[in-house]
Amino acid sequence: MGINNDQLQELADIVAAKVAITSKEVLTSQEASRYMGIRQSYLYKLTMRQEIPHYKPSGKICYFNRRELDEWMQKNRINTAAEAAQQAQAYCKRKGGAL
Repeated sequence: MGINNDQLQELADIVAAKVAITSKEVLTSQEASRYMGIRQSYLYKLTMRQEIPHYKPSGKICYFNRRELDEWMQKNRINTAAEAAQQAQAYCKRKGGAL
């Protein structure tokens, strides 16, 4: 059971699309949703609520800066339990208490 030419071409197209998305600086809505791993409808909702940075040079079509999407996806970082414990210890040392 081998891979036929159609399957091989489909796989090559998928790889090419992923490489293109990660190398482009400006993404379309479809590319941005694929890049972020979310549905286009959710991306549309985020743009309508003005929760995600985007551009509309012609007033209709949305474009996204890949670096800005990376920054947006990485905001509101949640500390690990070890980091939280370390911060609590540092706070108690500053306040003169102990855990």
